[in-house]
Amino acid sequence: QVQLVESGGGLVQAGDSLRLSCAASGRTFSTYVIGWFRQAQGKEREYVASITWKGSTTYVDSVKGRFTISRDNARSAVYLQMNSLKPEDTAVYYCAAGRLGSRNPELYGFWGQGTQVTVSS
Repeated sequence: QVQLVESGGGLVQAGDSLRLSCAASGRTFSTYVIGWFRQAQGKEREYVASITWKGSTTYVDSVKGRFTISRDNARSAVYLQMNSLKPEDTAVYYCAAGRLGSRNPELYGFWGQGTQVTVSS
């Protein structure tokens, strides 16, 4: 069992940066793949990035070179550094934990409540 809490969202201008945090509780956190997903209003939930327990990372093409996912297993935390933000990055961002590295949200069994990111032009 893993509980996840996101933080760090906010309202920024295009070109700005934000760092999202995902704080986890649960003794087996370090064994999970952690993913970041986002859902814009009226759209389906979209995969953003994920990181395995060994630190291997994967990104959706639209954020490559701008976003960086990292994890600190000792602190049971995962971070999403978002640079050069664009208005199309506006969404609610969720972190999720799963056993398999995947872009499919259905394969993640634990989810946080989400944090809103709004990028103005």
